[in-house]
Formats: sequence, structure tokens, C-alpha cells
Amino acid sequence: MAKQKGTIKNNELTAEIAWFQKIISTSINLYFQQECEIDSLYKIEPPKNGKLESLINNDTITFDEKIVIMLGLMPHLYPQILDVFFIQNKNFNRSYTEFGGWKGFSHGGFLPTGETVAFIIAGEDIEKRKYIGTMFEKEHWFYKNNILRLEGVGNGEPFLSGQLLISDETLYKVLKGKEYKPDYSVGFPAKLITTELNWEDMVLDYQVYEDINELNTWIKSSNVIMEDWGLNRFLKAGYRSLFYGPPGTGKTLAATLIGKKNNIDVYRIDLSMIVSKYIGETEKNLAKVFDMAENRNWILFFDEADSLFGKRTSTNTSNDRHANQEVAYLLQRIEDFPGTVILATNLKSNIDEAFSRRFQSVIYFSMPTEDLRAKLWLKMLPKSWLGKETNEYIKIASRYELSGGSISNVIRKCALRMLAKQTNILDKEIFKEALNKESLKK
Repeated sequence: MAKQKGTIKNNELTAEIAWFQKIISTSINLYFQQECEIDSLYKIEPPKNGKLESLINNDTITFDEKIVIMLGLMPHLYPQILDVFFIQNKNFNRSYTEFGGWKGFSHGGFLPTGETVAFIIAGEDIEKRKYIGTMFEKEHWFYKNNILRLEGVGNGEPFLSGQLLISDETLYKVLKGKEYKPDYSVGFPAKLITTELNWEDMVLDYQVYEDINELNTWIKSSNVIMEDWGLNRFLKAGYRSLFYGPPGTGKTLAATLIGKKNNIDVYRIDLSMIVSKYIGETEKNLAKVFDMAENRNWILFFDEADSLFGKRTSTNTSNDRHANQEVAYLLQRIEDFPGTVILATNLKSNIDEAFSRRFQSVIYFSMPTEDLRAKLWLKMLPKSWLGKETNEYIKIASRYELSGGSISNVIRKCALRMLAKQTNILDKEIFKEALNKESLKK
């Protein structure tokens, strides 16, 4: 076999790459019974710096698992190492079946499959080949921690013929040293939502605070409840909550701040890209989101959820049956999701009862009382605008029955009018005009 040329340049995984290069050349030499210094891959000591372990955040990676991870990383880190698998079988004038591999659309190099893993580790050992299959099952930490997977197995084709794909999350950790946060796209119809506000900035009724803190407690202590107290025998994993109430009363902000308080990303699902008129497409779009979120510590937030989680109807037409199937599919995926799901709607009555029964909490976000409105105005109005008349302005404003969202609209109108008048002080005329305009919108 031809020797691979080129030296490996400095990289965090330089030692691991050199080790893996030796693994490949040795496995090929042993398989084709060529001259080789050693008679077993397991005599090739892996690097002792533990760099791969620290990047993957797992100190107990086995020898075989390390081979699989490195093989998945090679097309991204050092693709020329895999060029050796392009050797042709001269007897049949084609590539070796046992090497596996697949061809990408634009990448010219060799892309590994499960068969490539089997060749390197097992060779012709059938029992070892069976063991390799277990590394790609859902029970293995590769799947549970979203490290890598086999994908693209054709109908009726061998399981190990699937493409060996390293996850975007793992690739980000290795290449960029940071956590992967997927971008909004057709393939991932959800958007990460954040806020500059903090928990203390939220103004809500006391009972709503209590209900939300119950959700916080679950996020922080679900392991104690499920594992330490043994309630996983009776309780389903995950937490499902319904936020309902008039627009602008803080449902989205509350969901975002729950994530911020617990250091969890909150993804708002774009229902316009989820719902499709074509049969089966809505379920397929939802599956993309749930599959990606399943092994990540995310909160999934469905805003205006009644458009997707609405009541089922009597099945008079095929369209009715299709709509009911969508609701049933949603019900199943949400119930099986091990994380936190929050649904928000303006009208609770629009949500299918089958969903309502499965919520761990149903929280009503009412219009703020006059006292709460006063607190909102105090927090949101810049003090430099008001001077000594702060109390008078707050007293005037809190009489108007406005939600937090409407209050922010009033403040924006005031800011624009003040800029137009080239003043830094808010006068009562501008303020009352903005309040009246916002009230009329209701």
C-alpha cells in the first residue's frame, strides 16, 4: 500500500490525528496481510493529553469510540488522511466494498460510512462487526449526547452503509471551541430568542410569579424528582406549560426570562414555516425541530399556538382527517419530548382539550392592574424625561388600561415626538397624545 504523504500541522488534535493516521495504515496492512510492525490496533497507544476527551466533554471514551469519533472528524480536519480508501480492487476494477464510503456533492474526498468503521475496527471479525452496530443505537452515548450518527441508509440496505455524520454541535466544539446554536433556516424553522431584560424587570401578578417559579423549580430539580425520588416510574419526562392571556401581557418575555434565569436557550418555533397544506409536510417539519432539540437542553416556545394546536373537528372530509392527524402527531411528540415546552395563545378555548389535559401548568397572564401598570411605567420611562414630575406622570399613565406591550408602544411614540421637537423633556401634551392613540388601538 502507498504511504500517505504530508505532515500534520499544529492543531489542538495534532497528536490524535497522527495516532489515527497510524490506525488507518495499520488496519489496511493487517487486512491485506502486508508487512507490519505490530499485529493489533490496540497496541497503538492513543495520546495521553486527553484533548479529544476535553473537547467532547467525556473522560471515559473507549479505544474503539475514539476511532469512530476521529473518523467522523477527518473530512473536516484532515480529509487527505482518508484518500487511502480510494485504492481500487484490480480484480473487479472498482473500489473495495469493505471500505464503505460515499460521495458528496462538492467534496472530492472520501466520506466514511458505518462500513468504514467496521473495516478499521473489525476487519473480517463478524462478532466485532455486530458490536460496532451497537455504537449507533439510541441507547449509546453517541446518540444521547448528539455526538454523531449514521444517516441516509436506503430502504432495504445494510444498516452500516449509512453515512457517518458528526453532529454540528460536536463540530462546533472541536473547530471553534464553543457551543453550537443553530441558525434559523428552512431546515430548522425556529429562532433563538433573547432579551436584555432581567428577571427583576418582569412585572406580573403574584400568582403568575408563583406558577412560573414552579416551572423554574422543575428545570433546576427535575433530576431529584425523577431519579433520586424514583418518580420516573410514574411521571413522564419533561414539562409542558400553557401561557394564555391578552396580547402584550408578557407571555413571550416570561418564556425568554425563564431560559435566561436557568441558562437555557429558548427557541421560538416559526409556525408559518411549520404548517403546510401538503399532507405529511407539517409533521415532517415538526419532526426536524423535535429531533434536533431532543438531546439538547432547550426550551421550545410555540407562540400563537392555537394555529397549530387547535381543536380537532369531526372528520367529514379528507382535509379534516389530515388536520386531526397533525394534532394527534403534535400531541404525541410533545408528550414524548424530555425537555420543556411552552405554548402561548391569546385564547385558551382555542386549544384542543387533549393538549390541555397534558399541561403540567396553565398560567393566565391577565391585563395588569393599576398598581402593576404604575410599576411598569416606573421601570420603563427614562427618569431623565420626567424630572420632579415623575409621580404625576405615573399617576396619569397608570389610569389607562394598557398591557406591557402597549406601554412600550407609547414610550416609543413619545421618543419619536421628542426627537422631532428636539427636546429631552417629556411634556404632558406629547405624553397624553401618545396614551390616547394607543388606547384607541384597542
